[in-house]
Amino acid sequence: MATGPGAANPESPDSPASASAPRLPPLPFEQWDEETRSTLLRYLRRPELYLSGAPEAPPMPKALGLFAHHVRLSETFLAFTGLFAGDHATLDPRYRELLILRVAWRTRSSYEWYQHTRIGVQAGLTTEQLYAVPHGAEAEVWTPVERALLAAADQMIDQFRVGDDTWRLLAAEFDAGQLLELSFVIGGYLCLAAVLNSVGLQPDPPTEPVDAPVLPPA
Repeated sequence: MATGPGAANPESPDSPASASAPRLPPLPFEQWDEETRSTLLRYLRRPELYLSGAPEAPPMPKALGLFAHHVRLSETFLAFTGLFAGDHATLDPRYRELLILRVAWRTRSSYEWYQHTRIGVQAGLTTEQLYAVPHGAEAEVWTPVERALLAAADQMIDQFRVGDDTWRLLAAEFDAGQLLELSFVIGGYLCLAAVLNSVGLQPDPPTEPVDAPVLPPA
């Protein structure tokens, strides 16, 4: 079976091998009250596409259906993670997505992985880099700063803190605000991965093909 860059992805997120019934199913959009709709739809890009009623309209993202179960909690968390990709973000989007993808791979978070392989490509990550994410900092494709970022993600997952040597490498590249931001990107998406894995949220149907490694089962 081909598994490198350029190989066809043998398993889609919705294939029988990867799908299972969620413990906490997303709340269907038809069951959202007005407060939930007005709150959560703000976090969609071009919500009119989802609400058009057209045959080709994309389905409501499953994550928003999950968040609809507790709109006040979710509004706070969405605002928090939304900052990382908003006007006040200070990290290069490629670095942000690299950190999220390493967290998703390490935690076996299928929703994060399949969502952010697509976002990562949009942010500028290459197919070669996507295939290097599973190998972490040891892959030859990375620059020194990218290796340090990947090491930081692994260390926060394994040791609950970034090691001194890795921190020194990052501090030579990033200012204080960026160091705080990258730490919260890792920690925030580690938190989200644990929640999504626990509730059993499955990935959304792919909107476009992405050549990326297939996430192994948890």
